[in-house]
Amino acid sequence: MRDIKKNKIDLYHGLSHELPLGIQQSGIKSIVTIHDLIYLRYPNQFNPIDVITYDRKFRSACHASDHIIAISEQTKKDIVSFFGIEDKKITVCYQSCDAKYRVKISEQEKKEVREMLQLPESFFLYVGSIIERKNLKAICEAMVLLKSTLPIPLVVIGNGKKYKQAVKQYIKEQGIESSIIFLSDAAHAQAIPTFVNGDIFPAIYQMAKGLIYPSYFEGFGIPILEALCSDCPVITSSVSCLPEAAGEGAIYVDPASASEIANAMNQLYFDEDVVKMLKQKGALHAQQFTQAACAKKVMEVYQSI
Repeated sequence: MRDIKKNKIDLYHGLSHELPLGIQQSGIKSIVTIHDLIYLRYPNQFNPIDVITYDRKFRSACHASDHIIAISEQTKKDIVSFFGIEDKKITVCYQSCDAKYRVKISEQEKKEVREMLQLPESFFLYVGSIIERKNLKAICEAMVLLKSTLPIPLVVIGNGKKYKQAVKQYIKEQGIESSIIFLSDAAHAQAIPTFVNGDIFPAIYQMAKGLIYPSYFEGFGIPILEALCSDCPVITSSVSCLPEAAGEGAIYVDPASASEIANAMNQLYFDEDVVKMLKQKGALHAQQFTQAACAKKVMEVYQSI
């Protein structure tokens, strides 16, 4: 607080759930961005001490702030429901993703990336933390259902701990180890700086048959937006904020249904008309989430207070 006052700050924006203690009494206007309240919806997936800490910080910041930015309508509803905040105090400002995902990658560059990462000619893609809520196991269950009819591998980018090991055990038990490529575990991938820093990801998205993201709950779902900007069709859940993120650019499934996920994968692989439609509608939907559009919305919130 001392530095904020010293520098004569007119407006303080806490970008991730927190505000300095005492800002409410300082006379300085404040905004806080809340990304999600997942720790309240799935407390068993967090350290109990973290749940208590998050709740104190998030709840305090929401009540102390002059205004709140939520990154989705789902998060806004949760703030109202869990914290008892008035609807009018919250504005939804959607996020964007890195502009690199909007750059068309040449066929030659994609070929080089495929060779560097030792990727198959055709594959589905999963991007995200390997945790229970994000539901990688359901995709693997769908892969089992498709084992004899759609032998296309799944490339997994992301890390995890206990849940990841449970998924790997399931994969081993079902005999589909050769069909699931944990790219983040591969030594050759980790030796490539552009894989580690993510610069190579747009090429991976643009080579994939589709992104599969059957999460049970998200604050927004940035991998979905990355896929839409990369001309990559999406399979995602019909729950939480996922329809906000994907719009008409996705096939929606029940995240608890491996058969629905399998059917959607079949559609992406065999139905060229569906793929063409999803790419067109996905690209159109993604235009709502440019960096300029996001900055404009946030500036409007600044000016309103």
